[in-house]
Amino acid sequence: MLLNIAIILAAIATGLLLFSPRLAKSALWRATVTPLASIIGSGFLVLAPILVTDYGYIAPLIMAGLCLGAYLFGGAIRFNILQRNGKHPQQDRWTDRLELAASWALVFAFIISVAYYLNLFGAFGVSLTAFDNDANAKLLTSAVYLLILIVGWTRGFKALEKMEYSAVTLKLAIIVGLLVGLTSYFYQKASAATLFVHPPLLSGWPAITLAFGLIITVQGFETSRYLGRNYDSATRIKSMRLAQIVSSVIYLIYIGLFAYSFEREQFALTETAIIDMMGIITPVLPLLLVAAALAAQLSAAIADTSGSGGLVEELTQGHVKARTGYAILVGIGLLLTWSANVFQIIAYASRAFALYYTLQSLIAARRAFLIDGERLKAAGFILLAIFGIMIMLFGNDVESSNA
Repeated sequence: MLLNIAIILAAIATGLLLFSPRLAKSALWRATVTPLASIIGSGFLVLAPILVTDYGYIAPLIMAGLCLGAYLFGGAIRFNILQRNGKHPQQDRWTDRLELAASWALVFAFIISVAYYLNLFGAFGVSLTAFDNDANAKLLTSAVYLLILIVGWTRGFKALEKMEYSAVTLKLAIIVGLLVGLTSYFYQKASAATLFVHPPLLSGWPAITLAFGLIITVQGFETSRYLGRNYDSATRIKSMRLAQIVSSVIYLIYIGLFAYSFEREQFALTETAIIDMMGIITPVLPLLLVAAALAAQLSAAIADTSGSGGLVEELTQGHVKARTGYAILVGIGLLLTWSANVFQIIAYASRAFALYYTLQSLIAARRAFLIDGERLKAAGFILLAIFGIMIMLFGNDVESSNA
């Protein structure tokens, strides 16, 4: 009872803090909210069971590796923001071509990421009901896809996009409440000397390829690159860096607590396994998690659908309208929904975003090469691009890694 009260009070206090006028009106914080929400959105719901199942006691180390890889890719994008908006932007024909390719890659990544978000929405939407099965989850996902298409085709997304800050605040508040509950549970297990130290099930190349396939779970920082209409380049660079640091701290605490608190056999490896695990701590956490999941996945799907449609219209110079882009996205998304599971979609999305990050790294390398004294930095970006290519080629999903 006391733990339930502590969790709810922590969530309420966090929500009030984030809604406070001083913070809500801060340009840096508002610019940070969008990438932060993306980074700790869907990944927060699925990462812990995957990492603990396959990596055991080294799960926090793998989490640190994912955060570091994302931060390095973020460094390439931050360099591009700085150079693109500097007094003497480094642009040439090859840079322009790479920018165009990166934009198309982002459209493709958006399409798959929306499938990822909405399939999680479907799974969590039926998770606490009598209709909790795969077919009903896919039906709910399909219904939301059609709703998004109707709204986007007839009215656009401006009204729905206004819910973003509220949805993000709700999600962050619930995550704080979850961490309070998990910390209490970890302390109880530690005090009783009943923490678990699981040996890894994966090692060597399969362990590496699975980690490659999980890069999507720390994706989202790149959204700062596209906030230029609302924030200057310095604010976007600071906000991306802040979002990645804050999300990394949250993830490392979360995985560090989770990895040693639960017996591996206590949960099945499913997209909603986190609900069962939090139910062991206290009954209030699953309800809060489902509420956060539904708000987070819907708002993220709307944002990426809107972004992809707008990008398609911009890249085709108006020949393909945004709403046609929405229809294409929904068609591909429905195909993915009924032909793949969430874990396969996660791997597909990781490869799609790895392509985008590879191109951004190549753009950064090209720009650095054109600047006197930056050749060493250019070499670093080339190595980062090679890393992105490896993720694209070898990133694997959970089921294939365990086959």
